[in-house]
Amino acid sequence: MAGARRKSLQNRQVGFLLIFLCVSVGGATTIRYSVAEEMESGSFVANVAKDLGLEVGKLAARGARLVSEGNKMHFRLHRKTGDLFVKEKLDRESLCGKADPCVLRFEIVLVEPLQSFRAEVRVFDINDNAPVFLNKEPLLKIPESTPLGSRFPLQSAQDLDVGLNGLQNYTLSANGYFHLHTRFRSHGPKYAELVLNKPLDREEQPEVNLTITAVDGGSPPKSGTAHIHVVVLDVNDHVPQFSRLVYRAQVSENSPNGSLVATVTAVDLDEGTNKAITYSLAQNSEAILKTFQIDPQNGEVRLRGPLDFEAIETYDIDIQATDGGGLSAHSKVLVEVVDVNDNPPEVMVSSVSSPLPEDSPPQTVVALFTIRDRDIRVGGKVTCFLREDLPFVIKPTFGNSYSLVTDRSLDREEVSGYNITLVAMDTGPPSLSAETMIEVLISDINDNPPIFREDSYILTVRENNSPAVFIGKVHAEDLDLGENAQITYSLLPPKNGDLSVFAYISINSDNGKLYALRTMDYEAIQDFQFVVKATDGGFLSLSSQVTVRVVVLDDNDNRPMILYPLQNGTLPCNDLVPRSAEAGYLVTKVVAVDGDSGQNSWLSYNLLKATDLGLFSVQRQNGEIHTLRQISERDPMMQKLIILVQDHGQPALSTTVSLNILLVDGFSEPYLQFQDPTKNSRKVNPSTKYLVISLAILSFLFLLSVIVIFIIHVYQKIKYREKFTIQEHFYDDCNFSNNLVQGQGNGSLSQPCPYEMCSATGTGNSEFRFLKRFMPNFPFPHATGEIKMEAGSSLPPNSDRNKSRRSEGHDQVSDDYM
Repeated sequence: MAGARRKSLQNRQVGFLLIFLCVSVGGATTIRYSVAEEMESGSFVANVAKDLGLEVGKLAARGARLVSEGNKMHFRLHRKTGDLFVKEKLDRESLCGKADPCVLRFEIVLVEPLQSFRAEVRVFDINDNAPVFLNKEPLLKIPESTPLGSRFPLQSAQDLDVGLNGLQNYTLSANGYFHLHTRFRSHGPKYAELVLNKPLDREEQPEVNLTITAVDGGSPPKSGTAHIHVVVLDVNDHVPQFSRLVYRAQVSENSPNGSLVATVTAVDLDEGTNKAITYSLAQNSEAILKTFQIDPQNGEVRLRGPLDFEAIETYDIDIQATDGGGLSAHSKVLVEVVDVNDNPPEVMVSSVSSPLPEDSPPQTVVALFTIRDRDIRVGGKVTCFLREDLPFVIKPTFGNSYSLVTDRSLDREEVSGYNITLVAMDTGPPSLSAETMIEVLISDINDNPPIFREDSYILTVRENNSPAVFIGKVHAEDLDLGENAQITYSLLPPKNGDLSVFAYISINSDNGKLYALRTMDYEAIQDFQFVVKATDGGFLSLSSQVTVRVVVLDDNDNRPMILYPLQNGTLPCNDLVPRSAEAGYLVTKVVAVDGDSGQNSWLSYNLLKATDLGLFSVQRQNGEIHTLRQISERDPMMQKLIILVQDHGQPALSTTVSLNILLVDGFSEPYLQFQDPTKNSRKVNPSTKYLVISLAILSFLFLLSVIVIFIIHVYQKIKYREKFTIQEHFYDDCNFSNNLVQGQGNGSLSQPCPYEMCSATGTGNSEFRFLKRFMPNFPFPHATGEIKMEAGSSLPPNSDRNKSRRSEGHDQVSDDYM
């Protein structure tokens, strides 16, 4: 019968070994495998990729890794093939102790996207440990008067294996006095008792030597032995008697060493030394001997070492009471360890996605973690939350696993990274908590356009500048990082499509520095504007624009230009002053303009030279020439003045003008045509000049009439309209009365105007007229914008009609004197 039972045990163990690589998937989220202990490192367990339904190579592409719930990982994953291997030799006894089943749990974490799968590997026991007796030679003292059937408990053998491979039976060597009876404990291994079959006789046999063998159920079975030495004592009529067969006690796991667990009592009815009782912890395991102790005199059982409910929940302690005669009795103390909330929850982070793009949408998985509380029965419900108000939220996934996801949009420019504190807290009592910090960095995306420091820029450049001169800089800033913050500057054409601005300006695309490409001329262009565009270097580039206005500053590069008197270099400019003129008499006015602006165009007039410096004066601001005193008969008839016209620029520029003044008794005298006596010039007869001009005009009119009649005769229906215009290059819209007579006080006219000098004849009161306004009938071309005149130059001569008018005036004066 014993052989049949052993064969059955062997068949069952072989069956377990044949299925140690079987795989079962429990539910949709946990994958379960099984292996046998003592498998060598590198042994194949299973193909994870196949069980997860993933293609070969996906595990490597998604960065698969294993995360253990404990502090050590016992397996390794080949990400290219998906095979799971044993990392090192597994010893079930060191991993799980007496716990059965022995399950190693871990997670398979995938990224991009973040995902995890739970996996369990059950480690099956093999028979690699034989039963062991802690006391190899126990000693029993049994009185010779011990009645038949008396039982003597023996020390239990220890077998680290579990299940069928654990301790199964005891055997006793052949003898004539005892047989063996095996009993079971409520918690702990089986133990044996010696049962007395034959009365002992100390005089016949004072000692009995026995051999006990403990056998497990492995295939082949393993065993361990102990040698029992029985000493037969002389008659002791009474054995100690315990007050209880079983004592029960409860002790909190956080009780300190020395705490009282229970008190056992036993009495002996003998007298003398046979009545004295000694208590001891006999036939107990090593774990009990390290945890408890008993006072041999009073039977108090106290703690010797720490208790841990999570490791051992109950203890079965054998108590032995021995009297002075060597008789002993046994009792039990069942100690139940009471669990207290002495372990805070544990937060185990399995995966973190960092850095996290700032454009991640809400509900993006940031991290995966698991919470474990070893005091789950007394610690109550475990809650998990974040320490601070952050744009993240915790969501449960399955069981005690959680995921950390984004709750709202992120902005790297505001916060570049987060230190997230995960807090796990139970409800106690007392309430315990644990914290784990996760660092999540935020990566940049191109979501900010460049921003200029100013809404618009105004730059200045002085005219006559050197080409390629630096005139200013625009600067934009981008809140992004890296290439997203690298800014390139460029010029945009104006909205009106005028590309001429590109001929004036250029920009450095790297730093925004602006350069003038050509020399500026204030008289041609006073200011211009353009648009600068700043573009970042992001994949989807962003840009912004700013308007830049360049103002050209004026330099004093134009001399004053004399408008009156005309300085044509051929005919002298003569003004007539009656000798009867009083002091302060207005003789004439010098009119000049300056092409510059501002202070550079302010003109002042000074009398540089004169025939008689005490006769005439020049108003510094407006150029008016007045007499200083009454003209006398001794004053020469011809007075020559040289006027200096100077601007207020730095350095100042000037122009001189010559003016001849004739002192006459009346306007009927022939002094209109007067030449400098120092020059030997030949006088032209006014009558001859007038005759030549008249003949030229009549010839022209006759020829024109012939041509018109011929055209009408040939084409009949074509009409021709003749136009006569005098085209001279002067400014239009001038106001003579405001600028010449009244004056502006600044020594110049607001706009250039042409004038003509005339003298009236045939009047008896010697009336004098001058500076008659000559109005051109054409617009001044603003594109060119200026007429420059050097010192001593004059305005273009008037038309033939004006020349004839002056000639006619001179002829009339000559006729009056002939």
